[in-house]
Amino acid sequence: MSGFEQLFPGRLPKLIMFDLDGTLVDSVPDLAAAVDKTLIQLGRAPAGIERVRDWIGNGVRVLVRRALANDMDHSGVDEASTESALAIFMEAYGGDHSLTKVYPGVRETLKWLQKNGVEMALITNKPEQFVAPLLDDMKLGRFFRWIVGGDTLPQQKPDPAALFFVMKMAGAPGSQSLFVGDSRNDVLAAKAAGVACVALSYGYNHGRPIAEESPALVIDDLRKLIPGCLDLGAEITLPDVKAPSFRESIVVVTRKLWMKVIKALARWRWRA
Repeated sequence: MSGFEQLFPGRLPKLIMFDLDGTLVDSVPDLAAAVDKTLIQLGRAPAGIERVRDWIGNGVRVLVRRALANDMDHSGVDEASTESALAIFMEAYGGDHSLTKVYPGVRETLKWLQKNGVEMALITNKPEQFVAPLLDDMKLGRFFRWIVGGDTLPQQKPDPAALFFVMKMAGAPGSQSLFVGDSRNDVLAAKAAGVACVALSYGYNHGRPIAEESPALVIDDLRKLIPGCLDLGAEITLPDVKAPSFRESIVVVTRKLWMKVIKALARWRWRA
């Protein structure tokens, strides 16, 4: 029995929201290259892919701060150093995504969902300016009706604001929605929004097994959501979620921010 058959018996979800890095694409090689270039330019030793892998998941600002601290704990890094390093990193990462790869099964699954009329959205902590070029390079942009970057809204995951925003745009309640991610932040955001979360075991969760966060389902291939593809022995656990109140489900966005978001969404809605 597939993941959909177990989480949404007799139907498909109306809306599926996806994380990007570690869920749909393996972007660690390019991110690590940009981090190492930043560190070298600052006269420091490069960090390497494995260390950078554990630092990913909280946006580029935190990634850069962790690189400067050479540790997950970046509380001792000052703002001046952060700003200087961040400027170098943004330039280094913006130039090339040739090392980033789409995970096996992703395109097949997205095509199947599109064919079956499931609305899809992308919610990532990656800055907006990097999302469009990356999706273009990976040929994935056409699948997503709504795209929210790490600086599209004032909040980032694990705050559920982006999930509430997309659910409101799609007219999809939590009971008809699903979030697919790979990290603690994804699971926490989904639970806070009252949405079931499917987690990918191959992603970036700071070196910890994602099963520790108790998502609704853990899979190692996105195709296992599709009927006929899920191992019979896969473990299903019920997420510990509380249905949000009406007040909690309202996302308040300023007029200026609404226009920014609407323009960004319009830019992507009809992408071929």
